[in-house]
Amino acid sequence: DDMGCCESKGAEAAYMPASSGGGPGSANPLMMPPGSSDRIGGPSLGEMGNHNSNNNNHNSASHNNHYSSAAAAAGGGGHHNQKEEPMTLAEIESRIESIEKTQTATFGGLKVRYAYLSQRGYYPDDPHKANQDAFSISHDFCGQETDAFFAVYDGHGRDGDRCAQFARDNLPDMVEKFVSRSKSREAKFHNGGTRNAAAEKQIELTKDQIQSASNKAHVECNRSMHRAHELDDSLSGTTSISVYIHGRRNRITICNVGDSRAIIGQRMSDKDQKTAAKSIGGPNITSHLKAMPLSRDQTPYRRDERQRVRATGARILSLDQIEGLEPIGPEDDDEDFDGSANELELGEELDEGGDPPRVWSPHGEYPGTAFTRSLGDAIAEELGVFAEPEMLTRQVNEEDAIIVLASDGVFEFLTNQSVIDICAKFKDPLEACRAVVAESYELWLQYELRTDDITMICIFVDGVTDTNNLRGSFISASSRMLEGAGGGSSSELNFSSFANLSTPLEEAPGDDREDGFLTTEGLRPVRNHISVGKSKAIQQMKIKMAATDSDMEISALDDFDLSKLYTKKTEEEKARIAEAIRASVMFQNITDEQREMIFGVMEPITVKKGTWVIKQGTVGDRFYIVDTGRFEVRIIPDGEDDKDGRGGNVVHVYEGSHESHVHPSFGELALMYSAPRAASIIAQTDGHLWALHRYAFRQVLAQQSGRQELNLTLGRMEIFKNLSSEDIKKLTAAMDEVTFGRGESIVEQQNFGSSLYVVMTG
Repeated sequence: DDMGCCESKGAEAAYMPASSGGGPGSANPLMMPPGSSDRIGGPSLGEMGNHNSNNNNHNSASHNNHYSSAAAAAGGGGHHNQKEEPMTLAEIESRIESIEKTQTATFGGLKVRYAYLSQRGYYPDDPHKANQDAFSISHDFCGQETDAFFAVYDGHGRDGDRCAQFARDNLPDMVEKFVSRSKSREAKFHNGGTRNAAAEKQIELTKDQIQSASNKAHVECNRSMHRAHELDDSLSGTTSISVYIHGRRNRITICNVGDSRAIIGQRMSDKDQKTAAKSIGGPNITSHLKAMPLSRDQTPYRRDERQRVRATGARILSLDQIEGLEPIGPEDDDEDFDGSANELELGEELDEGGDPPRVWSPHGEYPGTAFTRSLGDAIAEELGVFAEPEMLTRQVNEEDAIIVLASDGVFEFLTNQSVIDICAKFKDPLEACRAVVAESYELWLQYELRTDDITMICIFVDGVTDTNNLRGSFISASSRMLEGAGGGSSSELNFSSFANLSTPLEEAPGDDREDGFLTTEGLRPVRNHISVGKSKAIQQMKIKMAATDSDMEISALDDFDLSKLYTKKTEEEKARIAEAIRASVMFQNITDEQREMIFGVMEPITVKKGTWVIKQGTVGDRFYIVDTGRFEVRIIPDGEDDKDGRGGNVVHVYEGSHESHVHPSFGELALMYSAPRAASIIAQTDGHLWALHRYAFRQVLAQQSGRQELNLTLGRMEIFKNLSSEDIKKLTAAMDEVTFGRGESIVEQQNFGSSLYVVMTG
């Protein structure tokens, strides 16, 4: 996933392609049988009878159960000699591991419902590659029925699945261990130095104590992973994002290591909703929730993280820069760069094709991590890629509605706000998980040759009760701050107050003020371009088939009659179309007038079961929205033939439903340029689609009000200096918008040209 696969020089091991699997003799992760412990591990996908992993455990009368799983293929992915057959629908569903039904719980003053879902990625070169994501959910955390622990782990490297499972099985225990130690010390303080187990359960730690214990737990888990015999973490590891709920105080503590993410959706006031509506150019906001970050991605996009790892001697470069395909500037590979305002703020210029900045050794082309913190990654640790988490502790308030923990596969193509908007459409967090994961998976298929593993935990906050009535049931360690500082409000204290405490500094309760929200500066950009690999694949498919004459395309566009496609839509139909195109980058900057035009020219298409909507390798000219029905995605691997005429392996299923408010889309790239389809879409059931023709989309964009920037550019050109302003406007209106994927040829040397190009973006 996040690794370079270059050869290691001078290192004990190199990152191998993730398809290498566990190798001969590699041990399967240990799975605890139900009833043998309060931690229950889910089966591997190879052992699963259906796609709901822990169905028999969620109805347990005991709340001690720790739900955990990592959807790994049996044997850690060693399936490379198996005959590759098209996957059945059951096998497709086996890629998805989810809770059977949404769970309801009360943690102190917080009443919540939660669900989880993990979908194994699609890798054409390794269809049986293990899911390297994992997750864990613990009730009665640290012996408190008011507390809980939720976490998502995203493994990487050859043993990434085992690293994620190791963190899943050990990190919650280690957090419990260090939190319990801190509570024990507090209980002794309140009981004259005598340990009292009952008193320990009454202790509620301060923010600093919780964060100190959590930090120690992550560091200890990292050390234990280095020592583990069942895995090799020299060039493998895992990220970790967790939320620790302290229900007696209505608080949460977020711990983040790596680039998985935690976000929260807050209810907006009427004033905030109006401001949000203005910011997107119209009144059609998709939810009344505003997404706020609870974590910051630890990647080289962040200047502070770049400077930290560079201090160890690490280099920060993209794969293209390592391979000499992109230039290296002083801001890219100079550990002594002054960090002035001229320093490159890494962003889309390095990640348009999925090529992010990475961490490299000064001595060779390894390890190539796209993150700056992780559990494991022993070799990268020497370059500052360590396991210390960044933490945030805050109150959960009445305006807080949805909490999401997810691996980076969700956020590759979706913004924080898009994820919250999708969740807000549903009353059931399990349906929200399904919709977000499906949307993420579909965007991966559109922009990449593969998909990432995608895992998400969604928590709906249904009620927040004032915990003042619980004050008598627990003792807050922050009371020591008042005693040590001679009274006063704890919110007014600072670390200098601890000098008056009789206990050593490391045992002092510390600061108890909640943290504010995090900045989004240095956030990894959301990708809106196809990858280099997919661009090359499309180019190769173009070469294989007869090239379409561009003059014919221009002529066809000129003859295209937009009015013939126009059909009147009901408000309900418009709402479904609007929801389907909301997350697409192609429609993000359109005006309200253009949106209405798109509604009008969307073609209604009724489809019968078995119909081939699109066929791999044929040139596509339409973008589709699934209104109702199920449609399977089939791909013929590169270099293979469709011998049985079935269209290759089933890699995904699109399902549209009015009841579930789910309307996936496909074929988005056809709106940008004439290119062969990368997959076939076949109707599993009767269904209904909406289709948008590329020419219709272009004409809608061409009617953009003004096109002032293009107008000014043409007016400044020497060749047009004798044209009147009216003529310039006519010329501007006559120009077409054309989008090229990375790696595509626009003009070729020595060929005759017939077009003038103005570069708008890129």
